[in-house]
Order: sequence, then C-alpha cells, then structure tokens
Amino acid sequence: MSENINPYQAPDADLNAPKPAVSGNGLTIDMVKYLRESAPWLRFIGILSFIGCGITVLAGVGFMIAMPLLAGLSDIYSGLLGASMGIVYIIAGVIMFFPARFTYNFGAKIRSFMQSNNAQDLEMAFKNNKSLWKFCGILCIIYLAVIPVGIVIAIISVIGTGLLGIF
Repeated sequence: MSENINPYQAPDADLNAPKPAVSGNGLTIDMVKYLRESAPWLRFIGILSFIGCGITVLAGVGFMIAMPLLAGLSDIYSGLLGASMGIVYIIAGVIMFFPARFTYNFGAKIRSFMQSNNAQDLEMAFKNNKSLWKFCGILCIIYLAVIPVGIVIAIISVIGTGLLGIF
C-alpha cells in the first residue's frame, strides 16, 4: 500500500522562500516594518537639523554684530574677523538646510505611504533619500577639493608671516 503518510501533518515550510509582497507593491512585510519604524526617526532628525540650521544662522548674525562691537573701533582686524566668521556661519546654516529638508521629507513621505499605500508617496520618499545622499556626495567632493587649496594657502601664509617677522 502507500507509505506511512499522515494526512493531518503540517506541510514543510521552505524557510528560504521570499516573504510575500504586501498589497502587490513588491514590498515584503519586513520592508514595510522597517520603513514604518524609520519614518518617525527621519522626521525627528530632520526637525532637529532645521533647529540646528536656525541656531547656526543666528550665531552667524551674532558674530557679525558682536565682534565689531567688542573689538571696538581701535581694532579693525578683530571686527573683520568676526564679520567673516559670521558670514561663514550663515553660509553653513544655509547649506545644512538642504540635507535637513531631504531627511524630513523622506520620513514624511514614508509616513504618507504607510497611511495611503500609494506607490507615488513611496517613490517620492526614495527620491528624497537619493537627493540627500547626492547632496552629501557633492559636499564631500567639494570638501576634498578645498582641503588641498586650504593647506597650500596656510603654508604660504605661515611662510609669508615668518618672513615678515624676520625683518
């Protein structure tokens, strides 16, 4: 007759099989879970980054106002140094705004996707993620290009200052 097969036995599960997609959008249950868990953190980091941008810009304005007043009219060099530091802070605050916006929008669009299950929301979320990392990559390239120039300028100014100190 037939072998000893129990008709009430549970079928063997293939543990290596891919997990089923959710709502036909090609995402697994774990993918959706990870997106859901990351969305609030992305929005939180985006908000903190916006606050950091504002504080940086305010610090720059503070440098521009305070340093010339503290230096007085007798020391114009300190006043110019404070004003230039203020400008650098303001530029840094403006540059920091863009990654903050991309991070916040990434989290917000993931949240929208979780509520609506609309593929366009998920697409916009990943577009913001791509923009964040593209912006960071471009900043790294600029930074790596500026470092050698800054080193050369620093060496030239140290040599020039040293030569002036001799005479």
